[in-house]
Amino acid sequence: MTFYELVQNSLRDSLGTSIPAFAPELLLCATIVMLLLGRMFSGGRSNLAYVIMMVGCLAAFVVAWRTDAPEKPVEIFTGMLVHDSFALFMRRLLLLFVILFTSFTRLSGTPDRQTATEFYTLILGATLGMCLMVSANHMLIVFLGIEMASVPSYALVGVIKERRVSAEAALKFAVFGGGAAGVMLYGISLLVGTLGTAHLPTMSVRLAELLGSSAGSEYHPILVLAGLMIMVGFAFKLSAVPFHFWTPDVFEGATAEVAAFLSIASKAAALALLLRVTLGLGHVPSTLDTPTTVPVRYAVSEDAGTATAESASVSGLVTDSNAALLPARQYSAWLIALFAAVTCTFGNLAAYGQDNMKRLLAYSTIAHAGYMLMPVAAAILLAGTDPEASRFTVAAIGFYIAVYLFMNLGAFALVAFLRNELGSEQLPDYAGLARRSPGFVICAAVVMFSLVGLPPLAGFAAKFAIFAQTYEAGLLSLVVIGVLNTLFSLFYYLRVVKTMVLDPEPEGRPAPTIRIWSNAGFYCALIAVLLVALGVFWNPLFAEAQFAASMLLP
Repeated sequence: MTFYELVQNSLRDSLGTSIPAFAPELLLCATIVMLLLGRMFSGGRSNLAYVIMMVGCLAAFVVAWRTDAPEKPVEIFTGMLVHDSFALFMRRLLLLFVILFTSFTRLSGTPDRQTATEFYTLILGATLGMCLMVSANHMLIVFLGIEMASVPSYALVGVIKERRVSAEAALKFAVFGGGAAGVMLYGISLLVGTLGTAHLPTMSVRLAELLGSSAGSEYHPILVLAGLMIMVGFAFKLSAVPFHFWTPDVFEGATAEVAAFLSIASKAAALALLLRVTLGLGHVPSTLDTPTTVPVRYAVSEDAGTATAESASVSGLVTDSNAALLPARQYSAWLIALFAAVTCTFGNLAAYGQDNMKRLLAYSTIAHAGYMLMPVAAAILLAGTDPEASRFTVAAIGFYIAVYLFMNLGAFALVAFLRNELGSEQLPDYAGLARRSPGFVICAAVVMFSLVGLPPLAGFAAKFAIFAQTYEAGLLSLVVIGVLNTLFSLFYYLRVVKTMVLDPEPEGRPAPTIRIWSNAGFYCALIAVLLVALGVFWNPLFAEAQFAASMLLP
């Protein structure tokens, strides 16, 4: 193939397939440009930034919603990204969250008009990185997406320049995040250097060949070290123990709005990327339709010294290859299971005695990261023996992520709105709220009980789904740990409701004016109604999650 033909094929692929599939992300980029231009003309003295943000996010969400999933995964931009039902599902969730989050920030008053442009630009930049994460098909995009999501997050934590604690939290977040990124990058370089490619589907084929060969045992230490170092990066993003240490301090130092963004969006994108990487490396796809620019197996030409792609027929070797990948699946599954057990236990135990609501929700986030890691381990183990059960497990994870979005958004919205009314984020200051704002307290109770996982709320349906699939994979001990931790969590979530309902009002506290018919009250009521509705009518959302998972193990 001549260079001219290669350019023509690349242009045809980009214009015909890649750009239409990437349209929501391009709209986010256009929104960033419009935000910066709007700042030039408005000078930050109007609500223009909020309007541009909402219009851009709504447009991106509509385009993502109207985009049909292909019949099978399609690689775009020469194999760097993949367009499939799972990527579409996660992008829709992320964009829906950003829309709800933007409305939340408008109601809470953070950011103000002067900092709105910078705030929303950073939010969109991080969201763009997360969209790359959920569509990553190449280890370069894996790292690039994580960093694109992380760097704006560091700045968001310190968005309130007058607060010293925010600056301290931002610096701590950036230092620890940079260290975790360096460790992860070194692990990626070890893995890519060993396998000779960074293209995920091709890496699974190379890994199967390496582990199935007689010389494969020589590479086991390198592969184990590479996997552990890559998992460090994921553990940091997910706030998994022992890489959780930044979470309570950063959440306390940041505003409740920024903490909500970090707690929900970054965790959802990191979990989706972890699924894509672990299942991609632990399962050889039945078909490997790669672009011509992505090598499958290289043969080095002695005279030219250039790599040329050989045609590879993978479908006939799928069974043997997946059997060869059994050690890789077992290693990653048990490593993730260990992280899950320790993380949810520590998060729940550390939440006891926390009086600052943001710190309490930070440890709650850590605990939920542990819950979400449990079915990831199950999906990896089932991928080699029962792909259909593995897809169902991925669907349960997708359903949990969607429910978690509403639960945590509601929890942080409560904290932000009460901060505006009471001037405090301390739990003891919430005492006696039920006497003045009963409707608001009912919404708070729905959110807290859903975080526990009590029926008939959405949190119960989500936890039941992931625990059932974890049990399906034979991880009974992990299920027992999850159930016990759910019981532990009941006490500190119930403590929040008990303080609002039973404790006497403190003397001298400003009388809160949040009513259920106010804008803030209506927002919280909407979240509460959604949690009840998803708990009762969970099937439509779960069906969407099932369709999304259908292409993750082709």
